[in-house]
Amino acid sequence: MIIEYSRNPSNFGKIENPHIQRHDSNPLCGDSIDLYVNIDGTKISDVKFDGKGCAICMACTSVLTEMIQGKNLEEVKNFKKDDLLAELGLEHLIKTSPVRIKCALLSLKALKFGIYSYFVEKMNDVKAAGNLKEEASNLY
Repeated sequence: MIIEYSRNPSNFGKIENPHIQRHDSNPLCGDSIDLYVNIDGTKISDVKFDGKGCAICMACTSVLTEMIQGKNLEEVKNFKKDDLLAELGLEHLIKTSPVRIKCALLSLKALKFGIYSYFVEKMNDVKAAGNLKEEASNLY
């Protein structure tokens, strides 16, 4: 499944003038992604990503975009790393491969920072942002 998603990622591309655009990278592996999100009301109406990375990074980013498409922002705000890792059967990475966990969670980190910035900078709503910044900083 990881190889399939890494070779044929879902939602690969860019969104012009997105509500959220966030770049992040993992210098240990060379992963580099840009995440683009559009929001309609309180739901994610479109999500895409662009970049390059190892198979784990590309597969996890692809799966993350599928999992959050059409979801309510509150639901996405509460999305946990275990949700993403379980979707691809990668829960073991937490204990066995600390370097690879950064590959797997890079897109989730970018998403959480992106949503935090959206609430704080575009909506002027620090309360709605909650602890997303802290969560993103402590993913791995």
